[in-house]
Amino acid sequence: METRGTKPVIFLFTFPLQGHLNPNFQLANILFNRGFSITVIHTEFNSPNSSNFPHFTFVSIPDGLSDSEASNPDVIELLHDLNSKCVAPFDDCLKKLLSEEPTAACVIVDALWYFTDDLTEKFGIPRMVLRTVNLSAFVAFSKFHVLREKGYLSLQESQADSPVPELPYLRMKDLPWFQTEDPRSGDKLKRGVIKSLKSSSGIIFNAIEDLEAEQLDQTLKEFPVPLFCIGPFHRRVTASSSSLLTQDMTCLSWLDKQEPKSVIYASLGSIASMDESEFLEIAWGLRNSNQPFLWVVRPGSIRGTEWIEILPKGFIESIEGKGKIVKWAPQIEVLSHRATGGFLTHCGWNSTIESICEAVPMICKPSFGDQRVNARYISDVWRIGLHLENKIERLEIENCVRALMTSSHGEEMRKRIMPMKETAEQCVKLGGSSDRNLGNLIAYILSF
Repeated sequence: METRGTKPVIFLFTFPLQGHLNPNFQLANILFNRGFSITVIHTEFNSPNSSNFPHFTFVSIPDGLSDSEASNPDVIELLHDLNSKCVAPFDDCLKKLLSEEPTAACVIVDALWYFTDDLTEKFGIPRMVLRTVNLSAFVAFSKFHVLREKGYLSLQESQADSPVPELPYLRMKDLPWFQTEDPRSGDKLKRGVIKSLKSSSGIIFNAIEDLEAEQLDQTLKEFPVPLFCIGPFHRRVTASSSSLLTQDMTCLSWLDKQEPKSVIYASLGSIASMDESEFLEIAWGLRNSNQPFLWVVRPGSIRGTEWIEILPKGFIESIEGKGKIVKWAPQIEVLSHRATGGFLTHCGWNSTIESICEAVPMICKPSFGDQRVNARYISDVWRIGLHLENKIERLEIENCVRALMTSSHGEEMRKRIMPMKETAEQCVKLGGSSDRNLGNLIAYILSF
């Protein structure tokens, strides 16, 4: 095997959305620490800060996105644009890299790069795929063709609470739904991703098989390729920031002044947006709960506004000492802080697994995709959180925060989440499931 110095080389093709960059770079650090040399291939769009990762080699490819395409609120159309525009640049890049490292171990691509299967096959290099959702959501995604054939994906609102026979824990409203103008666009994405996964050399998950044994069995039946559950990634590596936004570190010193387990942390992810009325209902709900709160409001996440200028006069003054609003936060550090006692979350898998690892129960406000599946598992299967199922109103937010933070119901959730935290800790220790799977993954890559 050709190596850079004495290390086998892996090419990692990251996907340029925040929720994907984090696990991509965590995986890169895990493999680097186990003796691999990492070359990161990335787009110019949402380009990562290479200075945060001096131990990696970075190669940029042009993505050809216009300003309007790059700012398209229809995320699914953005994904398709990236997949179509990056074919030739990735082809050129891979050709050049392989001329320099002709026997590199493999390429690892984010699952959203569904176009890559033909190119890696052309060059004869093994292609591993990183899937950044958990197994429960993955099973739901994998059955989309059945769900579409049975008409579940176009059901009327009146059927939203109906059970899904093929996915016994879910209701119709929990099915992975994509924020797109054209439903066929979402279908195209799912078909492309599933085809790419089934033709891959293997799939890597930031998941804990001990928490999802039933779903692992289903996945193995559906995808006849090697699977490696080696999560939680962030528990294996020291933090290196892959954040596209500047993190406001003052929130940590603010948390230092709060009582243990007293703060509700609210952050609704890096993509989803809300309208002004919904934002104001959350604001008043947090304030009226009388619990200390740390609220991340991403610039541009409120449609039609720059940031929080629509808050009524006197609101900021009224939360002095009790609430803090920031543009972005170092989430892992916030969740692990002694003052944090609850998490109002969009239920992306990164946020969910980070919350489980810190035994922080959740209030679920999902938007699309795997978030809906995760929210149902959090509230009804694992029973470690509350689900905001109705229209967002201040009284519901207030009541949920109080229930989570101060009631016996919330205390029961804390007791239930503790064994999950312990499982997450044990699985990465020597002999744990994720530790064994990582050893198997490394041996597998070295066998190519």
